[in-house]
Order: sequence, then C-alpha cells, then structure tokens
Amino acid sequence: MHSFHYSQGKLHAEEVDLEALAAKVGTPTYVYSTATICNHFHSLDRALAPLDRMLCYAVKANSNLAVLRLLAQEGAGFDIVSAGELFKVLQAGGRADRCTFAGVGKMENEIRYALEQGIYSFNVESEGELELINDVAASMNCVAPIALRVNPDVDAPTHHYISTGKSKNKFGIGLDRAEAVYERAAALSYLKIRGVQTHIGSQILDPAPFAEAIEKLRPLILKLKARYELEFFSIGGGIGIVYHDVLASADEVYWKEGTSISQKERMTPEIYSSYVLKPLQSLGLRILFEPGRFIVGNAGVLLTKVLYHKETPAKKFLIVDAGMNDLIRPALYQGYHEIEPLRKPMGSTLEQVDVVGPVCESGDFFAQDRMMPPVEPGECVALMSAGAYGFSMASTYNARPLPAEVLVDGATATVVRRRQRWEDLVREEVL
Repeated sequence: MHSFHYSQGKLHAEEVDLEALAAKVGTPTYVYSTATICNHFHSLDRALAPLDRMLCYAVKANSNLAVLRLLAQEGAGFDIVSAGELFKVLQAGGRADRCTFAGVGKMENEIRYALEQGIYSFNVESEGELELINDVAASMNCVAPIALRVNPDVDAPTHHYISTGKSKNKFGIGLDRAEAVYERAAALSYLKIRGVQTHIGSQILDPAPFAEAIEKLRPLILKLKARYELEFFSIGGGIGIVYHDVLASADEVYWKEGTSISQKERMTPEIYSSYVLKPLQSLGLRILFEPGRFIVGNAGVLLTKVLYHKETPAKKFLIVDAGMNDLIRPALYQGYHEIEPLRKPMGSTLEQVDVVGPVCESGDFFAQDRMMPPVEPGECVALMSAGAYGFSMASTYNARPLPAEVLVDGATATVVRRRQRWEDLVREEVL
C-alpha cells in the first residue's frame, strides 16, 4: 500500500527518519516515496496484463518533475490537461506520443503546441473544440488525432466536486449525441478519429460504476469501431484510495465510505480488474487507463510543525505551520487526512482538537474535532495520503512561500523542489 511506517518509535518514509528530515529541510515539506509510486504503478499494470494497454498517469495529481521522470522511466504514458503539463512531461523525459490531452477549455496555442510535439490524442469535450482543433491542424497542414470524451451519465459515489460522469457535469459529450458528433468529426478533413474516451469521476471506491460505464458505452464503441477503425478506448481514471487508517495493516482497514464491496477489502488493482477486464477484452481495442491519485496519493505526506496550543471555552486548537494554501483538500471538499506524530505516541491518552493553520480563513483547517495524542509545540506531525492534489493545488495565498518537496529512495532523501523564498513571491511582479 505504501512505505510509511514507525521504526524504533520514529515515523519513516522507506528508510528515512522523517523527524530528522524535517529538522534538516524544515517545514512545511512534502515527502514522496519512490517505492510506493513504483509499486502502485506496477501493481495496477500487472492486474491489467491480459489487455493491450497503456497506463497514462494523470499529471494534475502531482506534477513534480522528479515524479514525472520516475514514472516515465517505469514506462508510463501521461494524461495531461494543459500545454504546461505537456511541457513538464517533456522536460522530465516523457514522450508526447504517449500523452493524451484532456480538458474542456483547450486554447489555440495549446493545441498548436501539442500538435507540434506529436500528441497521441486529444480527448475532445465539445463540438466547438472539435472545430478549433481542425482549424489549427489545417493551418499547420497536419492531421490531429482525436477521441471524443463521451459522458455515459453514470452516477459514481464520490464528492460532487469530483464527479464528472453525469449529464449535469461540464465534461464530455452526451451518449445520446456522441454518434452524430463523431460523424461531424469524420467530415472534417484535418482530424483523425483514433478512439473513444470516458471518465466518470475521482476517488471512486466501488468498481461497479466503472463496469456500468463500459456496458453503457459498448454498443456505441462497437459501432464506431466498425465505421472508423478505432484504435483505443480510454476508461479514464478515478480509482479511489484509502484515506482512513493508512498506517494500519490490510486486515485492520475497514471501509468507512459505505461501498458495496466487502468491508475488509480495499479497491485493490485485483478488485478493479475483476470488474473491468472481461468487458474491456470484448471490445478488441487497445485500452488506456488514466490513474493519478491511485499512483501517488498514498505515496506522499506533508510534514508540518506544531506552533501553538490554544484553548477556548468551546474548542482546543493545535496550530501548525502548514496552511490551506499548502494543502487545500480539507477546505475545498472536506478531504480527510490522517494526522500522525513523527514520534510514535507511547501512551493511550487522546484529546479532541481542531488542527488548524496560520492562514486568515476559518476554512484553514486539516481536521476538526479529531481525537489525537498530545503533541507539543516544536514537534512535527505528518498529514498522510497527501501525494495527490497536495502540492499541485498549492498557492502562495497570504504571501506564504510554497513548501519544499523531497523524494525518498531507500535511505536517500533528495530535495526535488527547494522551498520558495520571500523574494520569489515578487520575482514576476513589476512596479
């Protein structure tokens, strides 16, 4: 699952003592585990081995160059949502012809750049985008490879901010209109129909909606395959991870999200593949997967130092030096993160606290009414499962410099992004 564990009373990432690392590098700091990233990528790839497949890592989850380079070296393709992400993939040693380009608002300069680099496919989200891609390709005298993102109107049980597969969402083209839009694409001279794509949401803990989406799209895919010689079907990403009890053993983890899976099971690659392998094999196409959170979510933690204790008649607060600008998931959509002291608690005493940051917003919290062991000012804690949508969504709100990032490989810890300095905050500004 991941390589974070207590050893001799200290929390470690692989073989690195995180308390010693925090003292050396400072806080807040993101720490990623190489072994965990590679293990998650290869375990999913092995579970899907019966398929002609390509796993395209969703760059938006964590776009650090060292993480991208690691995954490129392991054989990953990439799912990008901006030209900037494509640029970063290329800088990290990835290949454009192993990239799919998603997103509802692609701009002309982004389309041109992706075509210049030899993108594998655009995942087209609207008819207007289809026309623009054709026009840009015509101006360059080249042919643009495309797949339509088809919305199967499947209700995946997840937070409404990260649900993308229903007809009310801004994403994709409705199943009822997809065939006609493909006909329009076929009539445009500078487009090549390469595949069909779908994505029903993120942090999905029940595999049944994935199978439902395939079955709903199957008749359309087979019809299009016969008509346009499709090369691939992309089922997107969205495989959920464990955020609760992440340091527990596998037998101790119980679902708290109320899925239809047996309570002692997680969404493992084997469970996922048992639902999707047969229906995907029956399509007779190359299958693309676009996992992000599953690869890096539990591969990262955010280290933060306790600054103060504060108590009011209503609450006890643990004030730390990380803020919502560093990790916005709890404020944005009530994301849950386990909070673990870097020194293993010796007693069983717990107290109910709110863990909050220094940002001037009431929404600046990491946990509310959480039962935690006592942690003293100056000591550090780890916000677990912070490898996905942590640093990639960070900001300099309140003029707070961005945190450092560290990649651990065995006993070696390398700073792969230095901590931002105050002068960095004004570097691009002009008086």
